[in-house]
Amino acid sequence: MNRPKPVMLLILDGWGYREAAPDNAISVANTPHWDALLTQCPHTLIETSGQHVGLPAGQMGNSEVGHMNLGAGRIVYQDLSRIDHAIETGEFTRNPALLAACAAVRAKQTTLHVFGLLSPGGVHSHEMHLLAMLDLAKQQGISNLCVHAFLDGRDTPPRSAEASIALMQAKCDALGYHIGTVSGRYYAMDRDKRWDRVQRAYAAIVDAQGEPAETALAALHSSYARGENDEFVQPSVIGGHQPMADGDAVVFMNFRADRARELTAAFVTPDFKGFERRLPALSDYVCLTEYAADLPATVAWPPETLHNTFPQVLAAHGLRQLRIAETEKYAHVTFFFSGGVEAEYPGETRILVPSPKVATYDLQPEMSCPEVTDKLVDAITEQSFDVIICNIANPDMVGHTGVMAAAVAAAEAVDHALGRIVAAIRAVGGALVVTADHGNLEKMRDSESGQAHTAHTVGPVPLVFVGRSASLRSGGALRDVAPTLLDLLDLPVPAEMTGRSLLQNPPGT
Repeated sequence: MNRPKPVMLLILDGWGYREAAPDNAISVANTPHWDALLTQCPHTLIETSGQHVGLPAGQMGNSEVGHMNLGAGRIVYQDLSRIDHAIETGEFTRNPALLAACAAVRAKQTTLHVFGLLSPGGVHSHEMHLLAMLDLAKQQGISNLCVHAFLDGRDTPPRSAEASIALMQAKCDALGYHIGTVSGRYYAMDRDKRWDRVQRAYAAIVDAQGEPAETALAALHSSYARGENDEFVQPSVIGGHQPMADGDAVVFMNFRADRARELTAAFVTPDFKGFERRLPALSDYVCLTEYAADLPATVAWPPETLHNTFPQVLAAHGLRQLRIAETEKYAHVTFFFSGGVEAEYPGETRILVPSPKVATYDLQPEMSCPEVTDKLVDAITEQSFDVIICNIANPDMVGHTGVMAAAVAAAEAVDHALGRIVAAIRAVGGALVVTADHGNLEKMRDSESGQAHTAHTVGPVPLVFVGRSASLRSGGALRDVAPTLLDLLDLPVPAEMTGRSLLQNPPGT
């Protein structure tokens, strides 16, 4: 076989499928290159959510889950499902790391601090997991427990935290615990080393410094009065919350790593340089899952190892692969696409393009798409890589802002990039698969609440093939993309991959 070079996977993050609608930023935008691909090239729809990707039925997909499934070529059962199952079976109450944290504070009569995104979103956390942790603490005889609630508004409607806070407050009242601080995820869950944000969440948690409020609900209402949605609630100190003390312990209940790393690093890294901080001598710090291999913290549910992922197969066959993305999605196209492996494989090159330093991405809806495209087109033209994996971040990141005009501008920036990328691929005789990890940009208004829709969607996403004559089957999911790429490379699909190629070669080829 005359193998095309490069074979490329282009992940348009958050570029979902939906019929044309006034709040579908993709259909509203002027997208001549995308429209041409749908007219001229074979295309299909693939599933990105729920049980298709190892999540509970009906649960929206996300970038971490999407890239894990894309790179693994199989359904990867996600941490949300793992923790749900552990709670259902009682395994949760027997977890050694969680029990050790409880034992440490019980022995010293100190306070157990429970961190987490208090949200039903299921992307970074689930509020039911936090409630289960409080129940476990009570079973273990913990008398002093303080909840530090991070508010969502990205994977949930922008002003939807009241129900979650009420749920947590009722649980705390029943068990004799309290909510100590409330912070929007903008502060507590940064992932771009904007340490000034993290410092404010840290100061509230550790030193009881922040916006004062009598109750968590009062803090939320004050934030709304200031014009702050859930995501942007300023770190607030509730009632008589006391500073953290030596001997206290922390359990961080987020299961997704990328937005839990920075706050964790501030607590557990001895030579931390992000900001000046008072560091209590904690008796334990437990992460629900592994946030980073180099963080000196206990992990309650260590990662499961995946064998024979797409990147591993490429390395085993001596092929050169390029991963390229801007900061916001760099971890996804590297760590998550590699199945949770941080190290580069033999023959792997990585290009990181900095994301723009703006407060919110509706202010620069193209983000770094033009710069990523410049480097990508150069790499395609040079033909030094057998395989290229690229993520375009702005459809998802701008979709999360809920600003329709910016979302349309983001779609048009992507379309301009598509024109350049497709032209470069065709010029060198390469093969290109264009798809998404989940949807977002195609739905910008929540029909039920009337608010901006800032979360991911549960519908399918398009997959388009640019290359040799072929047809694509229907009924696919993200797990089928890696086998499709191996098909294009004329490489065998390993037994561990349960996905199937989407390519259907026409008769006579």
